[in-house]
Amino acid sequence: MRPYLPLQQHPNTHAPTPITSNTERTPVHLHERPACSMHALFPRTFTAAPHYCRTGHRSRILQPLAATQSKEEFRYLQLDLPPPINSRVTRSAFTKSSSAVKDCPASNVPEFAVIGRSNVGKSSLINCLTGNDKLAKVSKTPGMTKLINHFLINDSWYLVDLPGYGFAKTASKDSRSEWLAFTKDYFIKRDALAHVLLLVDGSLPPQQVDVDCVNWLAECQVPFAIVFTKMDQRKKDSPSPAQNVRAFKRMLMQDWEELPWCFETSGKTGMGKSELLGYIASINEMYKRSGGE
Repeated sequence: MRPYLPLQQHPNTHAPTPITSNTERTPVHLHERPACSMHALFPRTFTAAPHYCRTGHRSRILQPLAATQSKEEFRYLQLDLPPPINSRVTRSAFTKSSSAVKDCPASNVPEFAVIGRSNVGKSSLINCLTGNDKLAKVSKTPGMTKLINHFLINDSWYLVDLPGYGFAKTASKDSRSEWLAFTKDYFIKRDALAHVLLLVDGSLPPQQVDVDCVNWLAECQVPFAIVFTKMDQRKKDSPSPAQNVRAFKRMLMQDWEELPWCFETSGKTGMGKSELLGYIASINEMYKRSGGE
């Protein structure tokens, strides 16, 4: 099954052009709903909004190509990415859990952060991508991820499991505020952050908190893709996952001119695994060609 925006290899695979001055990510309250016309957020010289990829202390742009439009009338941002190399995961290992960004491991390799509502299936997806069912702990109790967890993949990049923006029922108000604060701190300050994989539960109708998170990431110029999970599950007397995905995209199109890259996945069946790993491999290759700056 191919994602809504399939990976394409483009002839122009040069490293992204550096911005002449550092681009700082401006903090925005997660539950504020920013105006997300992408032309208002990024330079008007681009016909489609670029994603900013902050690597090291210099911000770089993933060069946009022309936006594409699917047969379902959704417009997607086309990015100028290198072809994927070494997308297969052969090694994966837990490295460290951190309660604050300053405690995260020193890193000179790109990091791919996984975020989503509690019970969205983060651990299941991480285990699926790595082929290691015991790598990330799968809990039946939502909201049990309370730390920033680093997993080293192929000795060349990190998957980073972040606390969800839904919380365990037993969590105190202070604990919730603390989790939210250090998660946002990671997005804004972590120099090694290359990309965010925003997980959205495909078995549920669109949730406003997911839309708010999409808009917040865009407002803060954090590069991300949307990963729909649980595409193999349909709840009783509810719309199908495909219908939920279309409804979610329609909600985004109220504020977005072009949609970010989207993938449909299942941690149980492996649906979308190769496409998502290919996408990560392309960004890793871009990072390598840019010298990791």
